Amino acid sequence: MNCNLLRSDILMSLHGLIRGENMELGRDSDTGGQVKYVVELARALGTTPGVYRVDLLTRQVSAPDVDWSYAEPTEMLNLINSENSMQEHGESSGAYIIRIPFGPKDKYIQKELLWPYIPEFVDGALNHIIQMSRVLGEQIGSGNPVWPVAIHGHYADAGDSAALLSGALNVPMVFTGHSLGRDKLEQLLKQGRQSREEINATYKIMRRIEAEELTLDASEIIITSTRQEIEEQWRLYDGFDPVLERKLRARIKRGVSCHGRFMPRMIVIPPGMEFHHIIPHDADMDGEDEEKFEDSPAAPDPPIWSEIMRFFSNPRKPMILALARPDPKKNITTLVKAFGECRPLRELANLTLIMGNRDDIDEMSSTNASYLLSIIKLIDKYDLYGHVAYPKHHKQSDVPNIYRLAAKTKGVFINPAFIEPFGLTLIEAAAHGLPIVATKNGGPVDIHRVLDNGLLVDPHDQQSIADALLKLVSDKQLWARCRQNGLKNIHLFSWPEHCKTYLARIASCRPRQPQWQRSEDGLRNEESDSPGDSLRDIKDLSLKLSLDGDKNESGNLDNSLDTEENASDRKNVLGNNALTLSKDAIRGAQNESIEKADNNICSSKFPSPRKRKYIFVIAVDGDTTSDSLEAIKIVVEVGMKETSIGFILSTSMTISEVYSLLASGGLSPLDFDAFICNSGSEVYYPSSSNGDTTGLPFVLDLDYHSHIEYHWGGEGLRRTLVRWAASINDKHGQEQIVVEDESGSTAHCCAFKVKEPSMIPSFRELRKLMRIQGLRGHVIYCQNGSKINVIPVLASRSQALRYLYIRWGADLSKFVIFVGECGDTDYEGLLGGIHKSVILKGVGSNARKLHADRSYPLEDVTPFDSPNVVQSEGCNVNDIKQSLEKLGVLKV
Repeated sequence: MNCNLLRSDILMSLHGLIRGENMELGRDSDTGGQVKYVVELARALGTTPGVYRVDLLTRQVSAPDVDWSYAEPTEMLNLINSENSMQEHGESSGAYIIRIPFGPKDKYIQKELLWPYIPEFVDGALNHIIQMSRVLGEQIGSGNPVWPVAIHGHYADAGDSAALLSGALNVPMVFTGHSLGRDKLEQLLKQGRQSREEINATYKIMRRIEAEELTLDASEIIITSTRQEIEEQWRLYDGFDPVLERKLRARIKRGVSCHGRFMPRMIVIPPGMEFHHIIPHDADMDGEDEEKFEDSPAAPDPPIWSEIMRFFSNPRKPMILALARPDPKKNITTLVKAFGECRPLRELANLTLIMGNRDDIDEMSSTNASYLLSIIKLIDKYDLYGHVAYPKHHKQSDVPNIYRLAAKTKGVFINPAFIEPFGLTLIEAAAHGLPIVATKNGGPVDIHRVLDNGLLVDPHDQQSIADALLKLVSDKQLWARCRQNGLKNIHLFSWPEHCKTYLARIASCRPRQPQWQRSEDGLRNEESDSPGDSLRDIKDLSLKLSLDGDKNESGNLDNSLDTEENASDRKNVLGNNALTLSKDAIRGAQNESIEKADNNICSSKFPSPRKRKYIFVIAVDGDTTSDSLEAIKIVVEVGMKETSIGFILSTSMTISEVYSLLASGGLSPLDFDAFICNSGSEVYYPSSSNGDTTGLPFVLDLDYHSHIEYHWGGEGLRRTLVRWAASINDKHGQEQIVVEDESGSTAHCCAFKVKEPSMIPSFRELRKLMRIQGLRGHVIYCQNGSKINVIPVLASRSQALRYLYIRWGADLSKFVIFVGECGDTDYEGLLGGIHKSVILKGVGSNARKLHADRSYPLEDVTPFDSPNVVQSEGCNVNDIKQSLEKLGVLKV
């Protein structure tokens, strides 16, 4: 068998209440149709030829108020099919739910409160993916790691996570999301019940919007269910413009440079459904014959039927069925009013409202409880007892039987939501032979265009809803025609059709994966547990560089258009950088490394500090350079007194500035294992010999450059930023408020010096300007606002650590990151994760002014309650030792 056909895919849905059987749909706002969608997608992909393994990653929840099944680390979704030759090459094939522990232990929390713990999930997911890559490599990869072909996030929190995982692994990202944050914000503001500040406090909506913007920055493909989502929801974002997207696509087709601008591909793929066991084989049989087919005398009525029928004084009337949780946006109150105020409709039909599960209304969320009570009050107002059913409980396995009951009574399914991103329930209803009445806002328009099995209505027009329902239940010919149309066309929404389209689209992405082998001799990457040491142990070893960075490994087809243009520009920038090594110098360093390396060291890669018990990462952004140096010296002093402690310096400074800083403090580069510079856009390693053209004892990791190249605008981005700086200066009478820092810039960092930080726009505004123009990258205000670094969207100081973790085969839980009270505008990314963090009190507090213009407060995204985060009383040896003792790192 051709192993190139084998695939491993990662899907993500974070909130945790996900399981393969008896799904608790409607339990709360996080357990709607998305749960069913991702589980069925994973199961369908897992049985698709060419796909070996699919993992659906979610949160592990061990809490007394949820079922024990949500605490199981692994759950298999589908049995291995022995008839499918693709599934016979290892015990790990198939589809699985993988539950990653993160966030508060023994507590289920809703997705709005998960933001501080996203990095912890990413690190846990990264651990799982790396382990599985090795397992799959042994089973199907001839010993080479098998990496996922795509990371697929569902909804904003998983989109944020997918972007980080995609960057850490250099793997293409795909995103599916509905009910996007900006659209939800607009809807809530229109309702007028809450102010923008109250909405943000309740839903953390601005953090969600930023996650969706980051999704646009990092994704290769955005999957939507309908065209409406693209034209009316995604267009609200800074990072997506339908007109610009079409222009860029046209330039790509003509082979014209896009000047560093990128847009993800927007693709409409309706969700699938398994319904071959639902639809009669003869879809053309008339209603009476089909009724006989469905209702064999030998088959007893399902229990849910009697549970619903007990509400009705005349259960033989056609049933109007609505299936939605009690949420204001589902618009059930308008449906009840329409039914209650239309006497002919009440006389002809019954109304069934399946609104999730509840034991006690007082135990529901306040929003859902309040809305459910308003529905019950309307039932009482119109005296609809005997005409309306609203059972308290149903199982997921009962849902097909509920649809069957409505079809048996020749009823109608209705979705009256104010806006419906897709409308999976409409597909389910059609598969059971139910005509539909649905909102004209959103996905139902596309569904109706395909199925032609009902009527669309204005969800705000109560009379329109009543008229449509009355027309369908009273006109038997129309009802039968809509039923047959739905059954005839329903196959177009099958999971096999969905998966075929999905896989074809992903196949169009250029494959990307972790890379750090030598391209010139074809040596493959060694296993991460191969012998290795750092320069602090082998003082005479000169590090060897990979030449992969000479190639364009961005993985983006769009990038090929300006490769030639930007390559020369990058070369010029690199040439201006005093720390860039020439190829001759690199080869010289390689030759010297081969001669000097210990026999136990793999000469095809950088040595790694694998023997370190802990690695101290110093990422302290002090109020002044002297503050930073003092913090570095103190942390190094603490670590040097212990055995097997490694050091990484992580900073916004250039490597030349780092060298000068260390020299002024009497520190040697060989005291450190790695240097993360230019806000995470450069990774260097110390060298015991001055083998480069500048004589500085560092070598640059060019593999990391190829790792972060994706969606980097290069020279096109730099020119835009230079024009932006000029416009700021012009606004202030030609005064040089902000100027390009040519000595501080590199091929992957556009640096600017700022004379008056108070006179320039916030980092949020600059980032918005870039996104509007289709330019992707992180904007970081550094050194109390006196410097701006713009780096690739896949780069950051926290991402560089994940890169080193994968490359070195280290243990992230053994990393200890030291930060100040505040810092550069990438500060939030340094705290979360499975690593340990020490906040040095009294250091970097003045940097808070950089964060004053955030769209969401730092407190919303920083896990200060995590046991992995402690705050020292001060920046001195004793206080730091006490903090490390609290973390279990040292014993004082």
